[in-house]
Amino acid sequence: MDEIELIRKLKLIEALHQGSTTAGEKMAASEAIRRIQDRLNESQAESRERVVEYKFGMSDEWNRKLFKALLRRYGVEPYRYERQRHTTVMAKVSKRFVDDELWPQYLEMSKVLETYLTHATDRIISEAVHKDNSEAKVVAEPDQLPFFEN
Repeated sequence: MDEIELIRKLKLIEALHQGSTTAGEKMAASEAIRRIQDRLNESQAESRERVVEYKFGMSDEWNRKLFKALLRRYGVEPYRYERQRHTTVMAKVSKRFVDDELWPQYLEMSKVLETYLTHATDRIISEAVHKDNSEAKVVAEPDQLPFFEN
């Protein structure tokens, strides 16, 4: 899968999560983003108590970048506190937005991104380093050496 295909897949997932069901709608993605932003703004405007500070732990740099981009797409500024790990992303959003929109969309996009990066890494290592990039074989552990004390 090349980068154009990855971008196409990510956009299809985004469209799916935002209610777009027909591929022919050119304005569906931008309109859906606006609707999600409106829902987020409505939710936050309804009651400030409903906005919660979330702490998200991202497993790697790629997932963190993807997650921050999603937050920014919907007008949410990601941050972290001093002394927090770089893998931590903080955001103030409503629980409903996280549960219904942000997290499900992130999980699906993350799977697609991970698949792409895995295939790209395997291909590059195969071509540039060594063709066999399979996992190391599993062998039985050796018997313990006898232990003698003085």
